[in-house]
Amino acid sequence: MEWANPEWFWALLLLPVVIGLYLYRFFGKKRAALSFSSLDDAKRLPGNWKSHLHWLTALFSWAGLSLLIIALARPQEKLTTIERNAEGIDIVMVIDISSSMRAEDLQPNRFEAAREVAKQFVDKRVSDRIGLVTFAMKSFTVVPPTLDYKLLTQLLEDLEMGIIEDGTAIGMGIATAINRLKDGETKSKVIILLTDGQNNAGEIDPVTAADLAVTYGIKIYTIGAGTRGTAPYPIQDPIFGRRYQNIEVNIDEEMLTSVAQLTGGKYYRATDTEELINVYNEIDELEKSEVEELIYTDYEEEYPLYLGLSFLLLALAFTTDRFVLRSVVEA
Repeated sequence: MEWANPEWFWALLLLPVVIGLYLYRFFGKKRAALSFSSLDDAKRLPGNWKSHLHWLTALFSWAGLSLLIIALARPQEKLTTIERNAEGIDIVMVIDISSSMRAEDLQPNRFEAAREVAKQFVDKRVSDRIGLVTFAMKSFTVVPPTLDYKLLTQLLEDLEMGIIEDGTAIGMGIATAINRLKDGETKSKVIILLTDGQNNAGEIDPVTAADLAVTYGIKIYTIGAGTRGTAPYPIQDPIFGRRYQNIEVNIDEEMLTSVAQLTGGKYYRATDTEELINVYNEIDELEKSEVEELIYTDYEEEYPLYLGLSFLLLALAFTTDRFVLRSVVEA
């Protein structure tokens, strides 16, 4: 609730003054005294109960005055309607699911980190259509661009490694994403590519795929996931069980940089999970949907209720004083 004329609340300071004058009038004046041997007969006289109603009259008056001041302050209920018009972005996330993504330089490993951060990225979007493409030796579409974020999050949760023959077909991953974006009607189309290796499979070279992306006005952000040097890689030994072997981290940063720059995007290197989160956060800020927000505000007046109650209480006070208590003689 809001108040159109809150300055009227200063008038409430008059109320303690009014109450004080009334109490002084009732208790402060000296009363004439007469001595009687007994007041039992006087107590039984008709109409004595009315002498106690002067408090009721006072209460009606004070409450009525308070409500009148509140009504003059004009209480209002604010009714706000927000209309948002957003021109969304079409985004396809392309995630490497080759066996090297099991390396644990990102925690708990590269694949799990990429999947969890992608889910967080989806949770932040509002009106964008987002799709998912994965690749190893080949690429395939998990889900085309959609506004069903719940479905997309569930598919990310269900995503597994090893379902495609091992390899790193980066160019095919980009080409598949382009195929999902090229017919979209939105002005902004974005591919976010995450890989930890070099292109060693597929019929399409990544830079050639990037040239095709430029033709369709698609921007590509590339992410190299992995530390520098070597990374611990889990191996299941039939004799000794699970053990780790350090493997070389070979990310083709030159190629990933070329792909990103050619399309107007940017290349990022994420050497740990925290850096990967920061990369997605930066991309999230760079590729915000333009939202046009129109706010309509209306006010519903609430003062008639308080004004009506005020008049009712003041009328009751007047009626009680003039008609019910008129036979009572005040000292």
